[in-house]
Amino acid sequence: MAMTLRLTEAETEALRRQAEIEGRSMQDIAREGITRYIDQESSADIAEIVHRNAVRYADLLDRLRDS
Repeated sequence: MAMTLRLTEAETEALRRQAEIEGRSMQDIAREGITRYIDQESSADIAEIVHRNAVRYADLLDRLRDS
């Protein structure tokens, strides 16, 4: 699926420089950045769910640990 990504001039220039340094396309670097962001946020979401449920079920988890 195609999309348009609007960057500032500074963002475009930084992306262009990085692509040149790495010998990769600007698109490849942008896509990798998006993937990393999604992976990081997904991990943070999972960590939050685990923490919230650990607090919610602390008594039950304590009883299970002690049994």
